[in-house]
Amino acid sequence: MKKRIILASASPRRRELLAQIGVEFEVRVSDKEEVYKSSIPEEIVKELSLMKAENAASELDGDPENTVIIGADTIVVLDDEILGKPSDEEDAVRMLTRLQGREHRVYTGVAVLDFRPDGEKKVINYPVGTKVYVNAMTEDEIRAYAATKDPLDKAGAYGIQGRFAAYIDRIEGDYYNVVGLPVSRVYQTLKEIGIK
Repeated sequence: MKKRIILASASPRRRELLAQIGVEFEVRVSDKEEVYKSSIPEEIVKELSLMKAENAASELDGDPENTVIIGADTIVVLDDEILGKPSDEEDAVRMLTRLQGREHRVYTGVAVLDFRPDGEKKVINYPVGTKVYVNAMTEDEIRAYAATKDPLDKAGAYGIQGRFAAYIDRIEGDYYNVVGLPVSRVYQTLKEIGIK
């Protein structure tokens, strides 16, 4: 029996990435508050991705059997500080100024809930980390990028796949993880549970 796959994320980038690898899915986003307990970046993204998946599961109509729910959450970490989405253009400038000329890490947590026909639920939850190195930028470059408004809906105030690509020196790890979803790892997970 074919399983229903649900992506528990509002991110258009995650939708694009999952569609790009040929997965048929629907989107369910929960507006429940997400509060994490951990202080370790890898554990924070695991907690948040699991919360998103569990929240989406709790809002499903009827029995979720034969359903797989994928939750994901991405954070940007610099000097042990989490850089969330900037509150405004000036906040984006502040974040970008700190990132330029340095290395930081991007972590995405993935949670896959596999609701089986026998009523059992399998939970797979893991973090994926990528190191990102940003070239030195002038203040004019930083302000010009912030003025595009592109950074405002992105953790760390940048999107690696957009105009900010001009300032990425290199990465160590999964590029798609920085975009918002380590799709190859997700695909392998779906294969393991018999989806693909």
